[in-house]
Amino acid sequence: MKKSVMLAFALISSFVIFSGCSSAPEVTRVSSDTQTDLSGYWNDTDVRLVSETIIKDCLSSPRVAQFEKNKGELPVVIVGTFRNDSDEHIDTSIITKKMESAIINSGKAEFVASKTERSEIRDERQEQQSWASEATAKAIANETGADYILIGSVKTIVDKAGKYATRTYYVYAELIDVESNKKIWMGSNEEIKKVIKTPGAKL
Repeated sequence: MKKSVMLAFALISSFVIFSGCSSAPEVTRVSSDTQTDLSGYWNDTDVRLVSETIIKDCLSSPRVAQFEKNKGELPVVIVGTFRNDSDEHIDTSIITKKMESAIINSGKAEFVASKTERSEIRDERQEQQSWASEATAKAIANETGADYILIGSVKTIVDKAGKYATRTYYVYAELIDVESNKKIWMGSNEEIKKVIKTPGAKL
């Protein structure tokens, strides 16, 4: 009888221990625009804020507005490379896509396919010359050229002391005339600054 009680106690104890050590993650769904800062590093909220503010400043600049007045049409813009000059891994392709979306949705500029996208589109257009009907095949060398290209970079300044660190992000952007190489507009977002406290260990 005593052995049976001890065996039962051991089984219950094992169950409690293994239940407490479950490796299954706990998942909570939140709205896509919910601000989340878990690590203190660059995240989706930062991308959204930076893209919206930079494009708003760029397209409302006097020189960009003057383009439409002089030519009677919206400028055609393409987003080029945004370099990651920070101290962490940042997927800058997400930044460029957010920039593209902000430009299109602004209604203040036309937008053309990026360098990587154009290659695939040109392959499709070339195949149409042989396989599509004459009435539906799209003409070669009839693309819309961009008037301006938007390029930029992401930089960080990190300051550490004991368990505390500050991370400040600087996102720079330049709008350049494709034909003349003139810089039409320059801007930046320097509003993202985070203070991070790491418990139990020095940074």
